Order: sequence, then C-alpha cells, then structure tokens
Amino acid sequence: MELSIYDIIVGPVVSSKAYQLHQLMKKIMFQVHVEANKPLVREAVTKLFNVEVDSVRIVVRKGKRKVSRSRNVSHDPMKKVAIVTLKKDYDINLFGNVGYDAQANTEKVQEASTEQVKG
Repeated sequence: MELSIYDIIVGPVVSSKAYQLHQLMKKIMFQVHVEANKPLVREAVTKLFNVEVDSVRIVVRKGKRKVSRSRNVSHDPMKKVAIVTLKKDYDINLFGNVGYDAQANTEKVQEASTEQVKG
C-alpha cells in the first residue's frame, strides 16, 4: 500500500503527557498510520511542518480484547504513536499560546511557600 504524506500522520496526540513532553523536551507526539515507519514519519513531518527532525521513536499499542457482561467480545484497534524530537531551533505550535512554563511555575510555588512562612 502506497502512503502519501497526508495519510501517514493521523493527528496529534493531545494529552497532559504529550503537552509536558512538548514543553520540556521539544518532543511532539503524533498518532500515525499503522503501516508507517520511522523514515516515512520523518519525511511527512519535515514536509508538512517545514521543520528539521532530530529523531523519531514509534510506540505500538496492540488492540485489547474486551468482553462485556453479555459475553460479547470486541477488540480495540491497534494504535501507533510516533514521538518526534525536533532539532534545536525548530518548533511546532500545536498547543497554541497557552503554555506550561516549568520555570515560572516553580517560581510561583516558591513565592507562595515563602509567603506562607512569613504570614
């Protein structure tokens, strides 16, 4: 099966873990096509977002078997997630301007704790 660059990336993974990976390590998680491999993901991200890719890691989650009370058996589909690390000067703004600034967050926590000690 021939995959185009638009078929390879299904969509971004939007979760708290994906958000923290993006903010702290400049890694972006994409759900990709089941038949996609690392070179295809690298090429698709490079062409779609005009960025340089440093590395690609792929995680495969096999479908789980589910049995309901009425003993109906169903299966979840297999999912493939690519964790893409971008090179130093590149960024993809998937989450908008709402940001998790780890340094600012720790400064706020430290200020709050010092105010409690003083007060």
